[in-house]
Amino acid sequence: MEFSNLELPGLVEITPSRHGDDRGYFSEIFRADRFAEHVGPVTFVQENQSLSVRPGTIRGIHFQTDPHPQGKLVRCLAGAIFDVAVDLRHGSPTFGRWAAVELTPERANQLWIPRGFGHAFCTLRPDTIVCYKVDGYYSAPNDAGVLWNDPAIGIAWPAIADAETLSPKDRVQPRLADLPAHFSYEG
Repeated sequence: MEFSNLELPGLVEITPSRHGDDRGYFSEIFRADRFAEHVGPVTFVQENQSLSVRPGTIRGIHFQTDPHPQGKLVRCLAGAIFDVAVDLRHGSPTFGRWAAVELTPERANQLWIPRGFGHAFCTLRPDTIVCYKVDGYYSAPNDAGVLWNDPAIGIAWPAIADAETLSPKDRVQPRLADLPAHFSYEG
């Protein structure tokens, strides 16, 4: 299992090893001890899965506020996604910046997105299935977001990204400049 830190502190891409033969492969997808060694102690309490039928489907930018923030370990089980994390920690030297990784079942790579980051993705293939573990339970009153195409963030979405696929909620999210300071950077 390979752990690669991204350019925004806290974001980690995890790529498991595969051991294969003519029957297929075996892969260890998650190990708590290795995860804690590279990311820190995390206890996952919920696992979610989504299906997006159309390529170009955009979901996000989502996060949960205190007292129910969530860190997410995201992977793609079918299809492919352009997976995005945005630093929403006020006082962070990378506040408002984003990073992205293409997640595919062929690579079996995953993205760890800690608390204090927003999360979004764009599907790159039809019938894309995304699965993610979270370290906090879903809380509707704490469900929040930021506008997917806010120019202050400037995500370079793939050409296939289709704004017509946005949910009604995601079409009207606030801009970064209008968000309260939900998270603070603790160095």
